[in-house]
Amino acid sequence: MCGIAGFIDPQFVPFAESARWTVQAMADTLGHRGPDDRGEWLDPAAAIALAHRRLSIVDLSPAGHQPMVSASGRFVVVYNGEIYNAAELRRPLAEQGARFRGHSDTEVLLESCATHGVRATVERLCGMFAFALWDTRQRTLTLVRDRLGIKPLYWGLWGGAFLFASELKAFARHPRWAPEIDRDRVAAFLRFGYVPAPWSIYKQIRKLAPGTLLTVRSGAEPEITRYWDARQLAVAALREPLPLSDQEATDQLETLLSTAIQRRMVADVPLGAFLSGGIDSSTVAALMQARSGRRIRTFSIGFGERGYDESAYAKAVAAHLGTEHTQLYVGAPEALALIPELAKWYDEPFGDSSQIPMILLSQLTRRYVTVALSGDGGDELFGGYTRYALADRIVSVAGRIPRPFRVVGGTGISLVPAGVWDVLERLLPRRLRAGRLAKFMRHAAFGLTGAASNGLYREIMSICPDAETFVPGSQPMPDLFADSTLAVEIPEFFRRAQFLDLVTYLPDDILTKIDRASMAASLEARVPLLDHTVVEFTFRLATSLLRRQGKAKWLLRQVLYRYVPPALVERPKMGFAVPLEAWLRGPLRAWAENLLNERRLRESGFLDPVPVRRLWGVHLAGGSGLQHALWNLLMFQAWHERWMRPAS
Repeated sequence: MCGIAGFIDPQFVPFAESARWTVQAMADTLGHRGPDDRGEWLDPAAAIALAHRRLSIVDLSPAGHQPMVSASGRFVVVYNGEIYNAAELRRPLAEQGARFRGHSDTEVLLESCATHGVRATVERLCGMFAFALWDTRQRTLTLVRDRLGIKPLYWGLWGGAFLFASELKAFARHPRWAPEIDRDRVAAFLRFGYVPAPWSIYKQIRKLAPGTLLTVRSGAEPEITRYWDARQLAVAALREPLPLSDQEATDQLETLLSTAIQRRMVADVPLGAFLSGGIDSSTVAALMQARSGRRIRTFSIGFGERGYDESAYAKAVAAHLGTEHTQLYVGAPEALALIPELAKWYDEPFGDSSQIPMILLSQLTRRYVTVALSGDGGDELFGGYTRYALADRIVSVAGRIPRPFRVVGGTGISLVPAGVWDVLERLLPRRLRAGRLAKFMRHAAFGLTGAASNGLYREIMSICPDAETFVPGSQPMPDLFADSTLAVEIPEFFRRAQFLDLVTYLPDDILTKIDRASMAASLEARVPLLDHTVVEFTFRLATSLLRRQGKAKWLLRQVLYRYVPPALVERPKMGFAVPLEAWLRGPLRAWAENLLNERRLRESGFLDPVPVRRLWGVHLAGGSGLQHALWNLLMFQAWHERWMRPAS
């Protein structure tokens, strides 16, 4: 796992000296991604500079050093990721005359591009990757990102300069960096908790979309093409589901997952697995242990707060599997001490509060291993999110009510203030209170007035539905939720929601979280459930294999039950959460009050102090379900102060 950066910029004069210093400085901001080695490559005639920071995983020798030049001398690559089928690709290349100096997957990637071309190569790859390839003969630069967006890659244009990097912080070291925040993207961040791709928080910078490659040629605009299309895949797969029995589906999934995990166990450094005790991580750990000749290492963290600690479940699963398990209990002080550092690692506003336990878990794991397998992706692929069932219920109920009554009912519900629902919820028996009644009723109102549209799922995914009111002058950004043709192509609401998560929430939230958190600790995290063969298989499954008799992830459970008794993993879904609501009224109150005071809000120039202060006041007065919207506001303020305020 590594960090990459570079640019094409003819305005550097003299190029060799000033450009080398600049590209080194850009790469050094990514030192946490690659603490083991560094390198740069320049071609003054073409005004291009490439740089790399290396976390050594496969081939620890100097033969794995980057930037790497092909045997022919024509191509140069800087690469971040792992190619899990490198050995399979290497053999035919060697038979065709390719010469290899070491055994790194970087060299296989490079020589394959030299032999077959970039697109033909990436279509063969199994792995996670983001790389830049320079063709010295054609003078073209090609950027590529993996199919699911596991590894990040940003790019931007300033006048005649083209820049790229693994993380936004690298751009700040370019001498002509003059960032401008986009107000619409600030509002989009408040809504979703992330800035949706292909945008970034800055007007000048974009994210390269998953499954695409970008080509830069002299005198031409960058050209983006797609080599793997999740939408085409989903539509075609759902139209022709696999005719499998329960037994056949379970066998095939077990084989695919076993292969994916076996491939991700190849490393020249110690490796282990994250283990929460839930379905996804337990499946990964079980299959990993079954394919290991010794006890694997597993890791978990626990919180003292009741309702947020899964460590006992992880310990029980680890004991059953016989893993060498390490767990760390952390209290509020350890978690709270990390919060001021979040903007350093997430150098774009990021609001998923599970970033906190993810960083703590990565730090723990890195003490013992350099690579960890994770269960991320299971909820998206196997229908594990509770919101799928919620949306289905709303759509089902709405579909049975005549439209005039739906509109009247939805309008009536929407007119009830959120505080009224909070009061009503407190009248319910304690076991039925979840602090979500107001949110549920808002979703229900929206569903009753427009249940058939993607807008309902957008509403469900909106942490702050009225985000634009907090950012004066902002407008809602176009997004995939507004695409009316999607409902025609994927008629079943549940499968459509799955697809939307696969191409929005998964890369922009979940995979961003795990990449930044693991890389902050110089730990490589691998996600076997997101092997593209597994993704393609799950979309061809009948819905009854994903959800059955009220059970989400039905098929994945069947695989897990072959290794772990159901009693060890059967429990309500908890998630990787922290007690934000209590913390913001308790130990985080002073920190939050400081960031949200009217003077600092006005100084930032993006958030309207009136609705922000109103929301904060309602929360402090006992209003429920507001903590995540407040967290997004706080994360924006903390990010803005870290990256945009001039040094004093």
